[in-house]
Amino acid sequence: MTTFDERTIVHAFRDDSLGEHDAVGLAEAIRRGEVSPAEVARDAVERVRAVDARLGAVQVQVDSPAHAAGTGGAFAGVPTFVKDNTDYQGLPTGHGSAAFRPRPARRHAPFAQQLLSSGVTVLGKTRLPEFGFNASTEYDGAEPVRNPWNTGYSAGGSSGGSAALVAAGAVPVAHANDGGGSIRIPAACCGLVGLKPTRGRVVGSELGRRLPIDIVSDGIVSRSVRDTAAFLAAAETHRRSPGLPPIGLVEGPSERRLRIGFLLDSPNGAHTDAATRAAVTETVATLGRLGHTVEPVELDLDPNFTSDFLTYWGMLSFLLGVTGRSLGADFDRRRMDALCQGLREDYLRNWRRTPGVVRRLKRTKEAHAASFRGLDLVMSPVLAHTTPPIGHLSPNVPYSTLMERLLAYVAFTPLDNIVGTPSISVPAVSATADGLPIGVMFSAAAGGERKLLEIAFELEADRPFRRIQDR
Repeated sequence: MTTFDERTIVHAFRDDSLGEHDAVGLAEAIRRGEVSPAEVARDAVERVRAVDARLGAVQVQVDSPAHAAGTGGAFAGVPTFVKDNTDYQGLPTGHGSAAFRPRPARRHAPFAQQLLSSGVTVLGKTRLPEFGFNASTEYDGAEPVRNPWNTGYSAGGSSGGSAALVAAGAVPVAHANDGGGSIRIPAACCGLVGLKPTRGRVVGSELGRRLPIDIVSDGIVSRSVRDTAAFLAAAETHRRSPGLPPIGLVEGPSERRLRIGFLLDSPNGAHTDAATRAAVTETVATLGRLGHTVEPVELDLDPNFTSDFLTYWGMLSFLLGVTGRSLGADFDRRRMDALCQGLREDYLRNWRRTPGVVRRLKRTKEAHAASFRGLDLVMSPVLAHTTPPIGHLSPNVPYSTLMERLLAYVAFTPLDNIVGTPSISVPAVSATADGLPIGVMFSAAAGGERKLLEIAFELEADRPFRRIQDR
């Protein structure tokens, strides 16, 4: 195995056509003719090559400009990557799994088409933990994805490959999706903006439509709030979500002052560590200084919520084991990693609870709505403790220990997946003693993405997010 200096910072920023642009800035430079899409794609490929040997973020890379999407769209010519659980025509979809041999996709998944409508140039696919179940992008028998702020630490999961590339400056934005925190967790770990949209805001997957509760939403991770805002506006241009208020293009903070509830510890009983707690209380003080009303809030959740979510999580692993041959004729669930196997076995012991689990999880919407009465947003940590070192959440850790660690870590994000509400992770001003980013999270009622973007814009303007190239 490769040996890494635990304090190594890895970034790709340099004097080339990408410069220090975010996606909006790079698209503007392309439109003005200052740089060409071909030049940008070439330099992005070189940036990825320069950092990926140390980060392990890329599953497959495409060097050919033929994979560019064209010249139209808000992100026309901006290089990006698609997460390797989403079909992109001509590229294999491996889901981070060793249980089968992936084959090239025959067509783009619906969300890949929506992403392409923004004009991006796809350069390949990013790595994720097996089937996206882990909160760290680590493997049994393969190198992990490493955090560019400190390669001894996790980049988060499950969109860890995408987050590592964006944080390192290899590409301005990358595809991510979130079924229990998988956009917001790696965003928090890597100092990025990560917004999980309202259920139905972007196009859904065929699998999601067949599940009793569709917990997965697609989006991006970015280094700036305006990139996330521009992506949502472009996605809405491609397909307006029925039943949700339009977002439009959000371009900055609102003058309206909000009433914001905050919590420090999770309703599941997980206590927040000191550094994360400080990041939240510091943000509370900033919001108060900016004129918002911020007050403590309690979320009155069913005491069964955590165990019910775990049962539902296990059901998904069980279903993958049953239907895996649709991914590849050689699929063998016995080759799934220990986390997936453990989730499946847990479900087989508890499967009779499924109707009650689904019923209670669906009822969570009522309690969640009650917690928002009189409030515009709820703020919390993204994670109950700071980014762990590589190995802490490895699938090689004994299953019972790994589950204890996951429950003590992923204590805030799953609620929005069950309820279907939008939620955003933004970098806090403070960092860990080692300089690793810490994220804070804002959640809104269904359809409330505009409020989330406006508050994120305001925090970014008040104190610009830390930049890895300045470390």
